[in-house]
Amino acid sequence: MTDAAPAWELCRSFLAVAREGSLSAAARALGQTQPTIGRHVAELEAQLGGLVLFTRSPRGLRPTEAALELLPHAEAMAAAAAALVRAASGEREAERGTVRITASEMIGGEVLPPILADFRERHPRIAVELVLSNRTEDLLRREADIAVRMVRPTQGALLAQSLGDITLGLHAHPRHLAAHGAPEDLAALERCSLVGFDAETPIVRSIGQAVGASLNREMFAFRADSDLAQYAALRAGFGVGICQNGLGRRDGLVAVLPEALSFDLPMWLVMHEDLRGSRRMRLMFDHLARALAVYIRTSGPYR
Repeated sequence: MTDAAPAWELCRSFLAVAREGSLSAAARALGQTQPTIGRHVAELEAQLGGLVLFTRSPRGLRPTEAALELLPHAEAMAAAAAALVRAASGEREAERGTVRITASEMIGGEVLPPILADFRERHPRIAVELVLSNRTEDLLRREADIAVRMVRPTQGALLAQSLGDITLGLHAHPRHLAAHGAPEDLAALERCSLVGFDAETPIVRSIGQAVGASLNREMFAFRADSDLAQYAALRAGFGVGICQNGLGRRDGLVAVLPEALSFDLPMWLVMHEDLRGSRRMRLMFDHLARALAVYIRTSGPYR
């Protein structure tokens, strides 16, 4: 094994093959040729002392155990390279360049688009990248510039602003309630067509703790691990499910048993403290803080 660090192009090709599952798909993703990607992987294996990174399977190339251990480091390199490109996209004091934002599916898919459209009208030279993810992105590794999070960040190097609490509760479309009636209490929910998750996740467990109930997939008539898909089912009149009060009010859904079941999630706006000197980052951060505060005021409990 050589002591020299592998070139980024080799690691990038390795990461693409791991993500795409084949040399040809990785070549298309990177705009390279298949022989080039294959040569990069072989060269990386040689530099790592003959380490085997992939094995062939009926479904394509599968990463070996050794490759799986290397993947987080390659992903960190990719995040750093992307951050470098974003940082170079505009001078710190210029009102141009790129800002990469990460948010949950519901906030990113349902709440942020009009807010970002308004920002674009005000600052047309700033490009926006939006990552929809329910996992906590690591801002310290620069996977994103700004994050909208539903948990309080703990890293000391982050600039975090509390925006307030969003209230969530049971909702249903008026058409569904007209056809099937509204449950009179929580026990009656067992007879309802419930919309919920397919696989249990940490956020699902936190919701269960918040409402004092043990949630499992067998309770639901509609199951999806996409929050956007669940919300689409609610708007289509499939049944009863949990959503943010602000979205329910916006889209004409009816609150179901709001006094019996509701809970709050805090919203935080987070940015790495090193980015506070960048004008475009500060413009976006301040714009999001103002606009999300307005949204939060529509997302309180029903009175």
